[in-house]
Amino acid sequence: MNQNQIRLGFILAALLNICGVLLFSRGFTNSAINQADPVVMSNFGLLMITVWGLAYLGAAKVDSNIKWLAAAFALEKLVYVVVWINWLSTNSLAQLYREDLFAGVFYSIYGANDLVFMLFFAYVSFRAPPR
Repeated sequence: MNQNQIRLGFILAALLNICGVLLFSRGFTNSAINQADPVVMSNFGLLMITVWGLAYLGAAKVDSNIKWLAAAFALEKLVYVVVWINWLSTNSLAQLYREDLFAGVFYSIYGANDLVFMLFFAYVSFRAPPR
């Protein structure tokens, strides 16, 4: 993977975090997302996901020594993947879809999306030269 592909990966991660949250939360007004997981997906939690997106966007412009920053991003994504798997094991997606389509789609995909970017960030971290 070359530097341009890595830069595009960070930009894509940023756009999915920021635009995904804004779309599925309907600009932080979709209470079904909040109610399904009031701790992690409160409006504050959703806002913090967009802030992480801004961090990914900033990291897209870093050309060197990104190893530990990418590792931190991978760890952050791992936390969301674990939370998502736990949520899926104790909640009903079908019920959430009946309540709100956007919330159902959000909870169906957010962990898979985080898994993909966790692997991407881990790859970037492991391939970066040590410093």
